[in-house]
Amino acid sequence: MLETIHHRICPLCEACCGLEIKVHAGSVTSIKGHAQDVFSSGYICPKGVALKNLHEDPDRLRRPLIKRNGSFVEATWEEAFAEIERRLPPLLAAHGRNASAVVVGNPSSHKIGLITYFGKLARALGTRNIFTASTLDQMPKQLASGLMFGHWLCVALPDIARTELLLVIGANPLASNGSMWSVPDFKGKAKAMQARGGKLIVIDPRRTETAALADAHHFIRPGADVFFLAAMVQTLVAEGRVRLGNVAAWVNGVQEVGQAVAAFTPEAVAQRCGIDADTIRALARELTNTQRACVYARIGTCTQEYGTLASWLVDVLNVLTGHLDMPGGAMFAKAAAFASNTAGQSGVGKGVTTGRHFARVSGAPEVYGELPMTCLAEEIETAGPGQIRALVTVATNLVLSSPNGPRLAAALDTLDFMVSMDIYLNETTRHADVILPGVSPLEDIHFDVAFPQLSWRNHARYSPPVLARTDGGPEEWQILLKLAAIARGEGAQADANALDDAQFAEDAQRLAPGNATALIQATSALKGPQRLLDVALRTGPYGDMFGKKPDGLTLAKVMASNSAGGIDLGELQPRIPEMLRTPSGKVELAPPSLLADLARPAADLARPAPDLVIIGRRDVRSNNSWMHNLPTLAKGPARCTALVHPIDAQRMQLQDGAWAQIASGARSIQAQVQISAEMMPGVVSLPHGWGHNLPGTQLKLAAQRPGANLNALLDDQLRDPLSGNAVLGGVAITMQAIPEPPAWACSLGPDPQGPLNIG
Repeated sequence: MLETIHHRICPLCEACCGLEIKVHAGSVTSIKGHAQDVFSSGYICPKGVALKNLHEDPDRLRRPLIKRNGSFVEATWEEAFAEIERRLPPLLAAHGRNASAVVVGNPSSHKIGLITYFGKLARALGTRNIFTASTLDQMPKQLASGLMFGHWLCVALPDIARTELLLVIGANPLASNGSMWSVPDFKGKAKAMQARGGKLIVIDPRRTETAALADAHHFIRPGADVFFLAAMVQTLVAEGRVRLGNVAAWVNGVQEVGQAVAAFTPEAVAQRCGIDADTIRALARELTNTQRACVYARIGTCTQEYGTLASWLVDVLNVLTGHLDMPGGAMFAKAAAFASNTAGQSGVGKGVTTGRHFARVSGAPEVYGELPMTCLAEEIETAGPGQIRALVTVATNLVLSSPNGPRLAAALDTLDFMVSMDIYLNETTRHADVILPGVSPLEDIHFDVAFPQLSWRNHARYSPPVLARTDGGPEEWQILLKLAAIARGEGAQADANALDDAQFAEDAQRLAPGNATALIQATSALKGPQRLLDVALRTGPYGDMFGKKPDGLTLAKVMASNSAGGIDLGELQPRIPEMLRTPSGKVELAPPSLLADLARPAADLARPAPDLVIIGRRDVRSNNSWMHNLPTLAKGPARCTALVHPIDAQRMQLQDGAWAQIASGARSIQAQVQISAEMMPGVVSLPHGWGHNLPGTQLKLAAQRPGANLNALLDDQLRDPLSGNAVLGGVAITMQAIPEPPAWACSLGPDPQGPLNIG
């Protein structure tokens, strides 16, 4: 049998790198970067190589599981759907639609079948209890962008290919290759920027991999970004350095912002944020004096109590320095499909609203159609009308990824019924009554729905399956349609393809009123997400409009470009006012809710910073908890260590390689200490997503080095009030040495190595 070569997009992080995969006799023999890929140009990180491990992992679920008498047993798909039909509809009938909830994790954003069909399940359940990983990650950025530009995915991105100064705050793109900014091979692009005379400056409580590459790095106290950013804005206003550039005619609220930040002078904030006033002023001046410059901030600025304010002030800086929508500044991608800011009337829209409903227990407002993940446990625990009794989870391990995981785990055990759609029996799915296995990425089609809207360069790429399905199970979109049919009372025997045809017929009436029949006929050879994708591409900004623009994009054209690395749609171009979707048709620099929320940091300005706080960190080999079960990524030194500055280690009598107890209130964890001068004094760093020492899971390799669960330490009542995002960093802690490792650490096996025969 001959070796075959396949090209596909890596689905394991936001970088979306193009891969070249060699297959022989149904087995992957090599994975490397695809040199001709129009987006990533051959770049690859270890996660891409690990796709072979994921596909072949014996722990990955391949058949449904049903819990019988407390233990999971394998079942057929028919048996699994029948069990769901037996138990879910009666609960909905007895307790109402809001007695159910759905939770979806971030792997869904990498799966076109999940991201385009999850909403159909949520609507069929008819519940307001929708939770996603967004409120553990990026919701502040989405809310701030929505309020300013009119849509949740109208996110301003650094035009790194042309910028002369990139100021990075609370982000580590060298490890992530972008977050809410898809930029494979950030290191190469940053070095190219420096080679042409550009400058990289990093503001971070840790001297990260990105900071080590930078021309300058400044420590900042965790959670103090709002003070630093407000002081930079205040400097621009006070010194008369505001210039709006080409968007001057399209900005509302400049004066209001200037008045709102007047109290946040560099002198007033210096002690609180740990950066002296002269440095703050110098950075503001350098930003405004550089022709092509941009500010980029990410998870460190989002996962804190002032997440939305910090995210907003980043774009305020980009606007007031004249760098918004300018080459080399902060620009907007123009995606080939599924982007709301390319559809409908250009330059104006409904904008975004929040608080259309509220969490039953805490009263937290809905944002982007969902409630804060940190509300889930209390919604399950608290009796009364609307108490959550049934839960559906899709591609999420919330027990490890959410604050106060032990409380959440206990709450899951009290549910009347739980269904999980997942590839692993993990710390969350162990609580389910039925587990429906997802599809291996190598057996699935791939088209990124969200990330082209966040990409450093415009493109269109599609990947067919690399390997044929062997398990005989349904596609992921078909699973969601079957669950939706059960929730509507149509039964487990409903045919997913027939359901899809009926739904598309309804959509066609909306998409092409008076011409729906022609639309249905034009896409009759396609099913499921492929059909949706073809329509989205053909009606998108580069589309053929079903023959009206013969040179335009179709799914067939994008599919045909696979071996060539996709279709390059060019560098980012100015898009204001065309991409705006605000009711005013302008950039709203001063949303009232954000101006009002500045009262919180103003009142907090004089509060002394805690003596010791904890933050998370990103590792290039660890994006999701299940990656700890893959040999290629798990090999090497232990990564779940608590980084402590030498001064703090001496003060607390901590030894390198020894163990310590870390406490926050009544919650505590034990972690191995790693003394490191890369930390700011007073700050400890521990990665999240670990804690693989819980019973009832099937992650054998991860269990060898389970690590400490940072999120078990965190308070699930702490969140940014505007976005509902969890506070995952800047939390006050105490730390003390313990005489011996915890029991789970004493029985650890050797460093997992695993075969590394691909590359």
